[in-house]
Order: sequence, then structure tokens, then C-alpha cells
Amino acid sequence: MRRFIPGLMVVMTLAACSSAPSSSPTSNSGGRYSIAQDRAPSGQVHLGSIPEVIPEPVTRTQAGNRSPYTVLGKTYTVLRTEKGYSETGIASWYGEKFHGHKTSNGEVFDMYQASAAHKSLPIPSFLRVTNLDNNRSLIVRVNDRGPFHGDRIIDLSYAAALKLGYADRGTARVQLDAIVVNQERRAVTYSSSRPASPEQGVREQVGGRRYLQVGAFSEMHSAQRVSDQLRQLTRHPVFIRSVNSGSGNVLHRVRVGPLRDNREIRELSQRVVAANLGSPYTVAE
Repeated sequence: MRRFIPGLMVVMTLAACSSAPSSSPTSNSGGRYSIAQDRAPSGQVHLGSIPEVIPEPVTRTQAGNRSPYTVLGKTYTVLRTEKGYSETGIASWYGEKFHGHKTSNGEVFDMYQASAAHKSLPIPSFLRVTNLDNNRSLIVRVNDRGPFHGDRIIDLSYAAALKLGYADRGTARVQLDAIVVNQERRAVTYSSSRPASPEQGVREQVGGRRYLQVGAFSEMHSAQRVSDQLRQLTRHPVFIRSVNSGSGNVLHRVRVGPLRDNREIRELSQRVVAANLGSPYTVAE
């Protein structure tokens, strides 16, 4: 992971985020960071302890949003808006080396929160990240810049990578879809990876009937298996909603609900994660 200090258009000389955790720390005397190679935290991290990110209206400043900016001789431009952003590529993660240090917008990086670094999205912003290898999905808050090497399109915090199931491998194929919250109507817009038109997205009105989506599967038998396991965890209705993904394929979405309040959603989410059924998220209808 490489990042730039807000307000300075300089070439960074920081070491890149490793694609896998280091087995032991390395002294980095004289540098900005106390260890030279990034790594996972030494203690065990419980999935249920990682807070869910809830998209909300944002207020942006110049911190982290100066455009264009240059890193390692290459110039990048920050998007004017995240609306409609959707991309598929490789994600990496960063952890203990950067934990406690400032991100590009001046916040303090916490590897136990679901956050991310991106080269061009405005800061802060929200993304839904889906691991294409296992269909796990979660929402992250973008508050940093990077990664600036290789073919990676995003750096997730260690916690986010853990929830998506690739922290032990270092990288994963992911789908990124921007989330925009309308300040006045508080409507949440999710960018689609295969929109029918440039402006189309899936709108979910905050305050409607809320459900917990546990997964989306291409095979019905996988969706049925997860549904059966969910019925052992909750008395709420569990159902499968099949939709066309836009490319002729059908996705079978496993959902629970409707749910009454945030406490109910949080408690059920923790049970789902503890049962190793993925990283659920809230949808509204």
C-alpha cells in the first residue's frame, strides 16, 4: 500500500502493501512506520466483532481529494462523483504496518474497521465489494488512497479482507459498486455492474421494509442449502428471490425478514457470521 500525504504532490517512497501477511516483523528504523513489511494482527480477530458500515450522506473537503496528484511518477485524477462507478479487478489488503497512522484524508487507519483505499474515488465514499470467488459481499468506507503498484484496483483493510474470505491469500477477484446516499431523500443508490442504461441503479429507500441478504448464488441448490441453515438461526421468514443478473444468468438471493430494527439486524448478522455463512448486508424494499 502506498499513499500520499494530504496537500503534498510528492513521489512516495513507502514500501508497497504485501500480498500476504509477513510471518515476523522487520525493523524499519528511521522510517515513517515501525515495521517494514505489512502483516496481519498477531491476535485472533472475530468476524462478529467487525462493525457493519452503514452508508450515510457525506461532507467532503480538499483533504484527500486534491486532483490531479502524482505518485511514483504517475498522475491520477479524482472522480468528481462516485455515481455510476462499477469495476471488476484485483483487491489486496493492508494491516498492522499502517494501523494507527493517518490515511489520506487525515483520519486514523484502523485495520479492524471495514475501510478501503482507492486511487480515484472521492473521499469519503462507500462501496459494496463482492468477492467473485465466493460471492461474499460487504460495504466499506473509502478514506485512503492506493494501491499504487501492480494490477490492484483497491486495498481493503485487514478486517474487510477477513470478512470477504481472502485475508489468508492476500488478493481476490472483486466487483466494486459505488453507493450514493441522497442527502435530502436519504435514498441509497447502488451502482450496477451491468446497468441497462448509464443512469440506472438499484434504489433502496431507507425506512422501508428491511431484509438481511446473506448471499446470491448461481446454483439453486447452494441457495437452498444456506436457507436451510439460516432457518436454524432465526424464526424470521427465510426466502429465496431469483433475479436475472442482466447477462442471461440467474442469481438466487437468500434473504431473511422483514426485520424490525437495527438491533434485530445486528444480532442476526452476528449469528450469520458466527455460523460462517458469509457477510450479510441490509436491503430495503
